[in-house]
Amino acid sequence: MNPKRHAEACEQNRLPILGVLKPRLKGAASLLEIGSGTGQHAAYFAPELPHLAWHTSDLPDLLQSIRLWIEEADCANLREPIALDVTRPEQWPIGPFDAVFSANTAHILPPDAVEAMFLGVGRLLPPGAPFLLYGPFMYHGEHTSESNWRFDRWIRAFEAHRGVRDVVWLHQLAARAGLRLDEDIEMPVNNRTLVWRAAP
Repeated sequence: MNPKRHAEACEQNRLPILGVLKPRLKGAASLLEIGSGTGQHAAYFAPELPHLAWHTSDLPDLLQSIRLWIEEADCANLREPIALDVTRPEQWPIGPFDAVFSANTAHILPPDAVEAMFLGVGRLLPPGAPFLLYGPFMYHGEHTSESNWRFDRWIRAFEAHRGVRDVVWLHQLAARAGLRLDEDIEMPVNNRTLVWRAAP
């Protein structure tokens, strides 16, 4: 099996995500990506944001693919991937980080891990710094499209703890973590980018 993994969704969503990242990361010098997955996003975004040290992270068994994408990108601002289970506070890097980015993680992680991710980000970020969270979301118990409803049923069939998360619930987690929602940006294919910021 090829250790260099590939996700078609990363190819499809990278341009619109980059369009959101660029203006919001102008002043940032260092970023932590949570749940880097295959490594494709980091390999694409880092060369487009050369002022930014891009730190990837994920569970240990996923780091090999990330390293292969980083090696292929051969980009000076891509850092060695970090082994990170968000539910283990001792694994969180110290930083400093000026921003956090995560794509398609909230609906895959168990609810307790989503909460741990928000708490960890809240500890990590300085006041005003952004946490950019991309993916599909619900609002007040309602899906934003039939395709998201079908997707939600599909991922729950694989793992019962998975599911498209409700922004109302995420607001509650964010408040406990000292984060506030600054922007809710519509993205292609019924996705959103939620821009949370650390409270002053």
